[in-house]
Amino acid sequence: QVQLVESGGGLVQPGGSLRLSCAASGFTFSRYHMSWYRQAPGEERELVATITRLGGTNYADSVKERFTISRDNAKNTVNLQMNNLKPEDTAVYYCYAISSNYATNYWGKGILVTVSS
Repeated sequence: QVQLVESGGGLVQPGGSLRLSCAASGFTFSRYHMSWYRQAPGEERELVATITRLGGTNYADSVKERFTISRDNAKNTVNLQMNNLKPEDTAVYYCYAISSNYATNYWGKGILVTVSS
């Protein structure tokens, strides 16, 4: 059974930091590209960051220099370190996996991040 389980969300003040983690199981993690998406209230889901199976990374312009995506293939986890958080980062964050041939993909259930004073 495939599972992507996000953790680490919550309430943080502007300027603060959070670290999201996604624990994967049920598929060969090292063969998948991993991403974080987010969806704010009333908005469409957007891509935040991607790390390829070989470790290459890409970021949305809105989070560059503030967020860092990383993966640990030994632990089947992908992380998102979020620094200098802003109120506009408030959203449900989703973990996403796609196979290297783009044939198969999986979503986590999401975790809420709220940035507010």
